[in-house]
Amino acid sequence: MDFAAFESLLREKFPESLLGGDVLDRFRRMAPLYEEWNSKINVISRKDIDDFYHRHVYHSLCIARWFLEQQTDLQGLRFLDVGTGGGFPGIPLAVLLPGCEFVLVDSIAKKIRVASEVASALAISNVRTVVSRVEDLPSNEKFDYVVSRAVTSLENFLPWVKGRWTEGILYLKGGSILPGGALEAEISRARGSKAFPSGGSVGLWPLEGFEEKYVLSIRKTSIEA
Repeated sequence: MDFAAFESLLREKFPESLLGGDVLDRFRRMAPLYEEWNSKINVISRKDIDDFYHRHVYHSLCIARWFLEQQTDLQGLRFLDVGTGGGFPGIPLAVLLPGCEFVLVDSIAKKIRVASEVASALAISNVRTVVSRVEDLPSNEKFDYVVSRAVTSLENFLPWVKGRWTEGILYLKGGSILPGGALEAEISRARGSKAFPSGGSVGLWPLEGFEEKYVLSIRKTSIEA
């Protein structure tokens, strides 16, 4: 998918109110920046860099599409992007949603360097990058949502972010949801975790244009410590 096809897809899937100002220009400049940095610090596979706009940018933006489906008021929300790598899904989301705040966390300094340099080059002011394990962030720092691109299994991930979020977790995840399928089994194990919110719910929103990939949402119905 080249930029022209990506722009057409954006105009099809998102309201024009989200595509004004410098949004499209920032997306246009994003691919060359990542290609340059990826030649120095490998954060994206060769196969994926060749389909950058589909596999990385639009894939990340599917979280924003989930919010539109939920008719959520996005203004002022705080997001924690865990295991962001080179900045996904946080940087594409920050470009599309300038009224939200994004904190991008990864324990590997060279990956965070790429995310930081890209955010700086694109003048994205609503992004903060942190080299850290998520468990080592200040305990008083809270977020509305945690987002991630499936950096580990759900049962491992939930304890990392317990107490960090007030509204939900949005996990970009792939796998079969048929009985006995890998994703169905992973969700079942996660529900049994002590870190799963009491009375919580799991939702799966299929990603159009991606085979067996979903926005997996975890919400809670009571305030957790």
